[in-house]
Amino acid sequence: MNYEEDIDITNEVDMVVSAYPVQDDDLDEELLAADQSAQQYQEVQIPEVVKKFILLFHRSVLENNVYELQSIYEHSFNKLTEKFYANESWPEPEGISSLVNDDQVFLTLYRELYYRHIYSRLTPTIEHRFHSYENYCDLFNYILNSEGPVALELPNQWLWDIIDEFIYQFQSFCNYRNRIKNKTKEELALLRDNSQIWSCYSVLNVLYSLIQKSRITEQLLVSKNGGDMVEAAGEYGSRPLYKMLGYFSIVGLLRVHCLLGDFTLALKMMDNIELNKKQALFARVTACHVTTYYYVGFAYMMMRRYADAIKAFSHILTFINRTKQYHTRSYQHDQINKKGDQMYALLAICVTLCPTRLDENIHSQMREKYAEQSNKLTKPEEALQVFEELFLFACPKFISPNGPNLEDPEVVEQGVAFEPVQHYTKIFMAEVQHSILLPTLRSYLKLYTTMGNAKLASFLEIEPEQLRTLLMMAKMRSRQIKWVEGTLLEGEYQGTSDLDFCLKQDMIHVSEAKIGRRYGDWFLRNINKFQDILGGLELSSRA
Repeated sequence: MNYEEDIDITNEVDMVVSAYPVQDDDLDEELLAADQSAQQYQEVQIPEVVKKFILLFHRSVLENNVYELQSIYEHSFNKLTEKFYANESWPEPEGISSLVNDDQVFLTLYRELYYRHIYSRLTPTIEHRFHSYENYCDLFNYILNSEGPVALELPNQWLWDIIDEFIYQFQSFCNYRNRIKNKTKEELALLRDNSQIWSCYSVLNVLYSLIQKSRITEQLLVSKNGGDMVEAAGEYGSRPLYKMLGYFSIVGLLRVHCLLGDFTLALKMMDNIELNKKQALFARVTACHVTTYYYVGFAYMMMRRYADAIKAFSHILTFINRTKQYHTRSYQHDQINKKGDQMYALLAICVTLCPTRLDENIHSQMREKYAEQSNKLTKPEEALQVFEELFLFACPKFISPNGPNLEDPEVVEQGVAFEPVQHYTKIFMAEVQHSILLPTLRSYLKLYTTMGNAKLASFLEIEPEQLRTLLMMAKMRSRQIKWVEGTLLEGEYQGTSDLDFCLKQDMIHVSEAKIGRRYGDWFLRNINKFQDILGGLELSSRA
């Protein structure tokens, strides 16, 4: 059978199925024969090396060979993708079912990779989005609703990616659903008739169910108090699959609540996770480590706790810089670099709103990436536009829990939908608007120990009464809640500025609270550089 004939048969089958929901026995046999013919053609088209890979992949899943699965998942799959499927999808799951004896568990896992590849390399259709959601439902139903713990083990990296991709596709669907203008009537009808697909409730239900089933909250609480996590694990939580899926679901909820704009609840999810603990479970997967600190830092920034946001961003950016050589070998190298660039942009915003001394390496990297924007942030006439540009680049792509009302003809006709990103940008810019003169005010205060109120007002080109309001705001902003210990929402009011001032009648008195430099780090870095130079000179003299 040639290719054209096969396509005709496949299309004919689809037409017959849609036209006749109820078939007789003869028609069933004809459809089955046509389907088998199309499936055989798909198998012929699969390269031999890919067939062998799928067989090895299937065997490793059956044997729960986590070490082999990690190599297959992180290296082999991506190499074959680059070689054969850089611009097209992997073979359809139905086309490989005979290779794996129609193993539905394996095919569900394979579909997860199949649709993820379509999202990352191609453009998913509305059917892809629906089918991917259904596949995630099958996977999580298998894990959560089986009679007992399932006999399945997967690498931590894959488990994290399952949760991460599940949330990403939910986020992608919400944004896709909001873009009404360019949709056909058929797409709008599908969205209207399938409102439960990728609903906010179903996504949150999966994440909370994984946390509950794994008893990960109880395990972390026991560990936090110095006990053994196994004591609280239970039948399901003692299995690595459930334990890690539950743990990653906590980080997933941190992300989802940030996307929904509930930053307090987002940080509340991290109550039992100790960020300052070196052996924390999130550190086992680099992408999870980076994601955790990005959303913690962003939540702090939106809550105006800029000092804590700076601390979170600085910590993870230092980690990325120290381990950069290992990231180049990771298939997520580009994603980690992009997230790092976003955090440098957020750090530039936070440092402008709350001037803080940064680590020298972090500061130099930030200046290298955003030197021009950082200079403009301190100039009132240019700052607002730069603040907005950096925020739009670095913020998460917010979502609305409810889609547009597709039953309303006016909404459909005008294509008007709520834009959550624009909404939260306006909220952030309203905060910036009030603080736009603070960097300039600070620069003048650093030049004087005493200064007349009217004189400073003339420098800033505002009225003396406006200056009083601005000074009150600067005073209030110089004290923030800073995390010391306990949960991330807890903290103590502390000074965040190296300047202090008071207003007595019409005179401003300024004092500088000097912070000692860390000379030790500076000397160590330059000693190492000097030794490298000496080593290079010795080599050149010998040559």
